[in-house]
Amino acid sequence: MKRYALILLLLAAGFAAGAQTRAPRGELMYYEVHNGDTLLFDSIEPTWCFPKGRKLKKGDWRQYYKLVYNFNRIYPYALVGRKMMAQVDSTIAADVSKRSERNRYVKDVEKELFRIFEKDIRNMTVQQGVLLMRLVDRECGMSGYEIIRTYENGFAATFWQVVAKMFSQDLKSRYDPNGKDLRTEELVRIWDSGEWNGFYYSIFMEMPFRTEIKTERLESTVRK
Repeated sequence: MKRYALILLLLAAGFAAGAQTRAPRGELMYYEVHNGDTLLFDSIEPTWCFPKGRKLKKGDWRQYYKLVYNFNRIYPYALVGRKMMAQVDSTIAADVSKRSERNRYVKDVEKELFRIFEKDIRNMTVQQGVLLMRLVDRECGMSGYEIIRTYENGFAATFWQVVAKMFSQDLKSRYDPNGKDLRTEELVRIWDSGEWNGFYYSIFMEMPFRTEIKTERLESTVRK
């Protein structure tokens, strides 16, 4: 009996020793003492509250989550594309006097864009590519077909329109914020409001991935 009591005593001492050396867990909290009472303070990360609306089926929610995920990765490219197109237009208006100069400049821009974005675009899914075309239309005010026709020629635009049709896409289709692209437009408004991080976190329980783009300006110039 004494042996068992000794074993229990040793075990209890071991547990006590372990408890004394165990590393503390958790995080430090700010506190204040008022009238002898200790008040602890903590902060809660902001989150997005969804308004009550139409219930979505499981498949619809899955598509919506995928849209949010793709939008987070793709929209920065559309924003940079708007800046680059404005730069190209202003350069042509200010520095181009001959058609040959314009053609050389557009070709140089095309090569530079290919060098900057080729790897990123090749890694995009078909859905991300389609979303990019629609967002570029929103930001630049031109469909994919109109962009090609304006900066290249009608034959190139027609060729890529045929290719798009093979993948059930339409380069002539315009961005429709009140119809087909209504959900995308809602995401744009959330992005512009500065509440995107909280909105994204409320869906995926993690902060959004940040798309890093090498540059927002083109180096190509008009060659005389």
